[in-house]
Amino acid sequence: MSPPREIELKLEVDDHGLARLVRSGVLKAAGKRSARPATLVSVYFDTDKLTLRNQGVSLRVRRVGRRYVQTIKQDVGERAALFVRNEWERDIGGKVPDLDAARGTALEPLLSGKVRRELKPVFETRVRRTVYPVRSGNSKIELTVDKGKVEAGRQSSPLCEVELELKQGDSAELFKLARALAAEIPFQLAARSKAERGYALIAGEPLTAAKAAPVMIAPEANQQSAFQAVAGACLYHLVVNQSPMQSGDPEGLHQMRVALRRLRAAISLFSGMLADPQTLAMKAEFKWISGELGPARELDVFMKRVVKPVAAGKPNGPGVKVLTRELRQRRREAYVRANAAVASARFRCLILDTAAWIGDGEWIRSPGGFAPMLRDGPIAVAAADELHRRRKSILKRGRHLDALSAQRRHKLRIQAKKLRYAAEFFAGAFPGKKSARRRDKFVAGLEKLQDALGDLNDISVHEGLTERLVDGHDAGGRRHRGRARKAFAAGRLSGREEARIASVLKDAERAYGAFAKTKPFWP
Repeated sequence: MSPPREIELKLEVDDHGLARLVRSGVLKAAGKRSARPATLVSVYFDTDKLTLRNQGVSLRVRRVGRRYVQTIKQDVGERAALFVRNEWERDIGGKVPDLDAARGTALEPLLSGKVRRELKPVFETRVRRTVYPVRSGNSKIELTVDKGKVEAGRQSSPLCEVELELKQGDSAELFKLARALAAEIPFQLAARSKAERGYALIAGEPLTAAKAAPVMIAPEANQQSAFQAVAGACLYHLVVNQSPMQSGDPEGLHQMRVALRRLRAAISLFSGMLADPQTLAMKAEFKWISGELGPARELDVFMKRVVKPVAAGKPNGPGVKVLTRELRQRRREAYVRANAAVASARFRCLILDTAAWIGDGEWIRSPGGFAPMLRDGPIAVAAADELHRRRKSILKRGRHLDALSAQRRHKLRIQAKKLRYAAEFFAGAFPGKKSARRRDKFVAGLEKLQDALGDLNDISVHEGLTERLVDGHDAGGRRHRGRARKAFAAGRLSGREEARIASVLKDAERAYGAFAKTKPFWP
């Protein structure tokens, strides 16, 4: 029997956003007042070793008036796409968990005698909750506002969320409602649940950038569910790095760009079943936001790898200070541009549209051509074909690296990157220790090749940046009096980069040779 599912979207807002929500046209159109606000206290239980969290399960007891409600939740593979969780909920007799009531839930297999003895309260949430019933089409949705805090001992953090939970009807209406809100209210899709916030508080984990997590694909999965798992993980990776990026963390911006590249690579890998107008529109939007984030990242890399070593050697050399000052100004402007894009209604809607597209897009409903057959086809067969084809192409194109133009090397780098992402995405489709060992060597070989080709591409990009630096204008477009000194310093940067080409090209050739010797990890 399938477990009950909770389908919801969590949105983070500030106090100003909450005030606008209450006055929003969405709630006015609903024509219903909220239920009377209630104070909810939820206590989460786990062991000292966080056994439940490590298995993707949470256990809480919530006091609602005189009632105590026990809730068990389990993350599922597509949670980042639709934010779907398995959920088991029932009334119990008091504030201590009723473990006998966990029969038939995801918690039951974890309840060894030791876990039963060691379960204890680990953190709690205290919120003032207001619920608004909303109808969208023929669907019933609960719009819930939670304002309060998460507490773990003496540690606490504020909590301000809007939840949209589908109670009855079509999940597409959930996203339709969220998009209508996004047009009026500045919020962001919350990547972390209340439980995840509490666990982060226990660990003292700061809000830092996060790398991509492994994608869980079962060997027996079809192509549709495999793509949803891959794209959902990419969306989660993108959203979880939004706050660090907006807080000024360069790694957060970098990881957002990585998430977008992985998502665009996933579209390429599954292109046969994604030939629809909606997907085409989504690709254009992904390209837009990637372009808005790109200049800031390019300047980060340029300053770290090129300018910093030169400035450290001769910080008072001719034009170095002027050049460094102008680059910092350009970098600030690039970050202003990137932050404006991420804070825009266009980006908020893009995130919601992406979630809806992954979970219930046109590509799923398309009846024409080979799309239905591809969606139902086994991922293991499709993945093996895709990996084989892309590996063969890289081996052919990389035989004479020294004879390739910068543009062709750049294209080869993109191919290597997509193949590495594919190897990571499809890991679960080919289980077994032998396959895992081969895959590790395969990915490591691709990483070295990609890094060397990326270094060559960076040199080319840096040459373009250097040329723009000596165009006689500063970042604001004004003539710069110190052009001669700045040109001299820029020449030093350019010369340093050009001197690296031969050695980096040798690195790329060695990396290609090592990769060519790796064995496929698929049948």
